Amino acid sequence: MNASSPSPDDASGTPGVSFGRSADDLLVARVGDTTFAMAPARDGRHYLVTAWRISRPMDEWTRGDFYGHSGELADEAAFRARVLENAEHQRERKMLGRVEVHSRAHTPWGASQGANVYAAGVASHSTAAHGGFKLSAERNRKVHPMLRATDGWYEEDAEWTIVAITFPHLFTAFERRCAERTIKNSWPDAWETIFGTILQPGESHEKDRRTFEHAHAGDWIVVSAITSKHESGFVEVVATPGGKRGPGTEERRFLVPADEYHVGRFGFVIDEARHQVYGGPSDFVGWR
Repeated sequence: MNASSPSPDDASGTPGVSFGRSADDLLVARVGDTTFAMAPARDGRHYLVTAWRISRPMDEWTRGDFYGHSGELADEAAFRARVLENAEHQRERKMLGRVEVHSRAHTPWGASQGANVYAAGVASHSTAAHGGFKLSAERNRKVHPMLRATDGWYEEDAEWTIVAITFPHLFTAFERRCAERTIKNSWPDAWETIFGTILQPGESHEKDRRTFEHAHAGDWIVVSAITSKHESGFVEVVATPGGKRGPGTEERRFLVPADEYHVGRFGFVIDEARHQVYGGPSDFVGWR
């Protein structure tokens, strides 16, 4: 099956989207020039992988054609949903009428190699190493003071989301959802102030980290771990109070049963009633 003639079972109902099977039987899809595949990983898991402008028909594609990695997929339904989400994103982006222009402007990351103008006073610059948004002085004054950069530059990894929540009409629904998640995770205080709401446990990585650190400030938290060659079935760990690091920080070694050692979002907390302090031969170079 090729991209130009998807079967009825693979037709998505969204113009410009087609699904099929690759030469190595991967579920694949095309949205314009963007191509997708559901790639298998270990333990029965799958990942969304992407590529750009594969000119051959779908049934000639292979896993080797894909190089981008876009996260884990639960199942085929999740794959199809991600593809259709991207199709809607591309459709909305075209409707927004962003204009690519030549630029040699100086940015915090080097000379601009080109800019994408979202609106007057809002432009995204690309450089050889990084990139980000530049807001005019007038536009920058509209950014909330808790998030405002004095120079009007917002880097592309996370700070672009500040531009997106300030001028949501210039971004697609997909971009706005991404921006909301990032602001909640990284700047929860600003989100709560701007939108007059309180983020609940699980809604903000940064806020959950603070809660964890406060709750376990007096506990021993693992900072290093290695499978023990001296004590079979155990992991040898180095832990510090509250997981702190740096000169003068007290450290202790513990033995943790290997089947119990599963690091959570913010670290493994030692249970002093169960995990014994260890003073024997070490597999850590610095403790030998």
